[in-house]
Amino acid sequence: MEDARLLLEQEHEKEEREPESFGKRLLKSRVIMISETISDRLARNVAAQAILMQEENTHLPITIYINSPGGSADSGFAIFDILRFVTPPIRTICTGLCASAAVLIYLAPSRQARYSLPNSRFLLHQPSTSLVGTASDIEINAHEIIKLRERYNTIVASETGKSTDKVTVDADRDFWLTADEAKEYGLVGKIVQSYKELA
Repeated sequence: MEDARLLLEQEHEKEEREPESFGKRLLKSRVIMISETISDRLARNVAAQAILMQEENTHLPITIYINSPGGSADSGFAIFDILRFVTPPIRTICTGLCASAAVLIYLAPSRQARYSLPNSRFLLHQPSTSLVGTASDIEINAHEIIKLRERYNTIVASETGKSTDKVTVDADRDFWLTADEAKEYGLVGKIVQSYKELA
């Protein structure tokens, strides 16, 4: 019984150490993984990692792997801004799904530093929320969502070479793109099949 308890405690300690060790290895490799819903917690973690990597070396690139269904637009903007704020070159790689707020993060580097694996998919759409409260509060929040949508569409337009009107029409409803279609649209700079193809 005592041996089993000791074994369980050792396994628990091992599980606690492994994520920390994994995180340290990613920091050393200058890799940030975005493989979850975009949230305030994720924005905080990405900012901290990017700043730590900048302190380590201002010239070596930071690689962001993205496979995310999107999430908080505000957190997406926060990550977009911090990736543009830090000194090291940034490159993004879509490794599955890049949707909604995750598209903002993907667009942080210049087009030539935006990569996609062949079977990735992209989704552009306008921000949505379930508004509750008084009529006045709902009106204020609706106005803020419209401003958020306009900012999102402006960034997508600027980074793809499309007009804001074109992006606004496309993103009015769910607008799905394969990796090839996303490259043609201007989201993706290069579709790669192996790490050796990265610049």
